[in-house]
Amino acid sequence: MRKLNKLGYLIMLIALCFSCGNKTNSGESKTEEAKETEQKPNVVFILSDDQSWTDYSFMGDENIETPRIDQFASESLTFKKAYVPTPLCSPSLATIITGLYPKDHGILGNDKVYDRSGNRKENRAEAYKPIISAFEKQTTLPDILKEQGYLSFQTGKWWHGNHKIGGFDYGMTHGDPKRGGRHGDYGLKIGRNGLDTINSYVNLALKEKKPFFLWYAPFLPHRPHTPPQRLLDKYLKKTDSEPLAKYWAMCEWFDETCGQLFDMFEEKGLTENTLFVYVCDNGWAQNPEKDGYLKHSKRAPYDMGIRTPIMYKWKGKITPKMDNSTISSSIDMVPTVLDILGIEKPENLPGVSVLDEEALKERKGIFGEVYAHDFDTIENSMFYNMAIFPPYKIIIPDPERKKNEVVQLFNIEEDPFEQNNIADANPNIVEDLTAKITAFRAE
Repeated sequence: MRKLNKLGYLIMLIALCFSCGNKTNSGESKTEEAKETEQKPNVVFILSDDQSWTDYSFMGDENIETPRIDQFASESLTFKKAYVPTPLCSPSLATIITGLYPKDHGILGNDKVYDRSGNRKENRAEAYKPIISAFEKQTTLPDILKEQGYLSFQTGKWWHGNHKIGGFDYGMTHGDPKRGGRHGDYGLKIGRNGLDTINSYVNLALKEKKPFFLWYAPFLPHRPHTPPQRLLDKYLKKTDSEPLAKYWAMCEWFDETCGQLFDMFEEKGLTENTLFVYVCDNGWAQNPEKDGYLKHSKRAPYDMGIRTPIMYKWKGKITPKMDNSTISSSIDMVPTVLDILGIEKPENLPGVSVLDEEALKERKGIFGEVYAHDFDTIENSMFYNMAIFPPYKIIIPDPERKKNEVVQLFNIEEDPFEQNNIADANPNIVEDLTAKITAFRAE
């Protein structure tokens, strides 16, 4: 009887081990599947629209409250001295989606030169057609991600015709000028009218079990400055200037929508497997006297036009850090995503992965370009060339279109608001940076 019990016990033990082995193998299989999913994180680009690099609480503003972006910055690899290469919406967004400088992707301004008499919308659309056709041939981040099994979704600002021109699978922008298409059309409702469309897109990706790329580029804090009354009332208590109060309120409204986006991802359990990237398309300095911007910001070559914080967050994968010194650029956003996904960077991309510290150190500077709002060719639309090689930044006006202006050189570490032109006192530095711009333009 005792021997039989031992035999029975042995059989039971073997069966149990076999069962555990099967469960372990099953668990390992599921783990491998989970790892495969984790290897392809979702990617979200969050783009502010017309906001100065100074206009966040974490950047030192004492009036504007941006608690959700502040928290996001603290959880990210945050570059506080980062740039976009041009201070205007359309070419800046084209750089963000392609990783190319404007001179290379061909979008120099917001509109192609067109006849402003008669039917302006129709004339503008006809003039812009060849620009869209040429841009469609560019390789965008959605194009690259599609080959990796990603779905791509466009919401918010988009200048280049239908969202499919940019390689997006789904989007809010139809781009038809006969129906008001120019810089986003239906896409401009995102954020201002809630995030329902994004919620639907994300649910679609989850249903199809695919990783996704989301372009969240709301028309915020961009004009019209029409914030919720509760926010306007809050900021009217801080200033006698209604234009300032409206703009400040718009910045917080944008911050709230970012919080709604983060909360949505958290509720869906997506935060840990999502790379979030933040940038602003160009700067803005609100005129306190009236609705509009001050001339040293949007469309200008100064830091109030092109500087922006850029942040990268992937919870548990990217170590949070506030970087106060390293120069970064929106040309780095696409290479960084490709690096994270293990995709080889195309040779024509000038940016580097911000996770590659050696590459960041080896790159001594970045460049900028300002063209006419209504552009034609590079040669006849150029306004300014810039080079930023810390601690110096040079601004070279075009000798034809800005013939009455002088070369400006600033030490942006000592003079971040570019008040003191030191070009005359530093001819060797001017010569060196001018040569660097000449080489850049020839590339």
